[in-house]
Amino acid sequence: MIEFKLQGEFITLIQLLKAAGLVQTGGEAQIMVTEGKVKYNGEVDYRKRLKVRTGDIITFNGKKIQVI
Repeated sequence: MIEFKLQGEFITLIQLLKAAGLVQTGGEAQIMVTEGKVKYNGEVDYRKRLKVRTGDIITFNGKKIQVI
């Protein structure tokens, strides 16, 4: 599991995928979200501008990101 230390109140889902190094570009992150390949707290979520906050868990490509 990847632990991501949040700086501020939230980070958008696309920014988080890039910051965690799971995608190379924002465009790639948008495609993954649009195709339903990303889970937000266990549920598939299609919102590219989703605000991820402390305590949330993102699952993508067999990897989990816990926001702390």
